[in-house]
Formats: sequence, structure tokens, C-alpha cells
Amino acid sequence: MGFTLPPRMNNTAAVDNVRSLMARKDAIEAEMEAQFSILQSNAVDMNTPLVDPEGFPRADIDIWAVRHARVRIIELRNDHKALMDKILIALQDVYDPSTQSQSSSATVSSADPDDAPQPFARVDGVAPGSPAASAGLQREDLVLSFGPLTKSSFATSSLQPLAELVAAQDNNEVAIEVLRDNGRRVRLIFIPRRGWGGRGLLG
Repeated sequence: MGFTLPPRMNNTAAVDNVRSLMARKDAIEAEMEAQFSILQSNAVDMNTPLVDPEGFPRADIDIWAVRHARVRIIELRNDHKALMDKILIALQDVYDPSTQSQSSSATVSSADPDDAPQPFARVDGVAPGSPAASAGLQREDLVLSFGPLTKSSFATSSLQPLAELVAAQDNNEVAIEVLRDNGRRVRLIFIPRRGWGGRGLLG
């Protein structure tokens, strides 16, 4: 899975950092695929027993190769998860100008506690069985935050930052906050994923 960054970004250093992290992510995913191919060539998965019913090593598979692939897959999964967390933070640096201004300024003014977060998107519909439905999103919900993204993350009417974040967090939890029609703020856990039976990772 790949994703791209918008071509026009003023924060070149942050964009370059994300591109570097994405390149590492692609490399990890490629190696994971190679290790899984070793398991597939031996007709086993991560949990298939490597001994026969009598307790002897199976002669029909390459025991050493399978064990090595399993260990490496576990290592790569851990590396991938840690890297996805870094990408999430890096994307916030790209899309949230307040993050950069705070990091580059020695003095940061305190936010007004009376300033309530403003919604940046409205949920027009939720497909049954979709990741959005599983998260508990409802039609007409107003999105206040999606992971690190808030209204200040969107310089234009484009939801490109949201698309980038969703792609980066495929099969990973993202905390979101919405405003319901009764004025109640609700926090939900969203897991973007493919293969749910519909288009995209949201639904």
C-alpha cells in the first residue's frame, strides 16, 4: 500500500521526513511479504505445528526456514507498528501549522480554554458493516478531531490530510472525536481497513 503527499507544502523538512518514513515502511512491508512467501511455500502459517502427531519434526517442510521466517515476521510487525506511530506524528507536523509554530517558538501563548474545537467535516452516511459503522460513527456527526487532525490542519476545503492519515493508519487504531446533534462530544476508536466489503478504508 502506498500513498502520496500533496505537491505544495511549505514545510519541506517535515514533508521530507514523512517521505523517508514512508520509504522505510514500504521496505518493511516488502520484507514481510517475502517472509510470508517462505511460509506459503511450505504450506504453513504463523501457527501451524512443525511436528507430527508423534512429536517429531515434520519432514515435509523446511523447519529452519519456517522458524526463521516466523521470528523475522514478529520482529517486522513490531517495527512496522512503531514506524506507523512515527508516521502519524510526522503527518501532524506536515498538516498542523500550530505544531510547527510551537516547536520553533520559544514562547507559546496559552490557548483560550473557552475556545471549543470547531468541526471540519460532517458524516453524510455510514455504510453497514464498514469501519466507520464499527467505530460507532453516525450520520450527521460533526468531526472535531481525527487522530492529530483538527480544523487547523486543513488550509483548504480539500480533505487530503485526512486521506493521508487514513492510508497511513491502515489497520491501526485512530482516536476521533465527534459532535452529535444533541451537542454531546463523543470519543470513538476508528480502525481504517480494507476488505470490509465496500470501497475505501472508511465506509
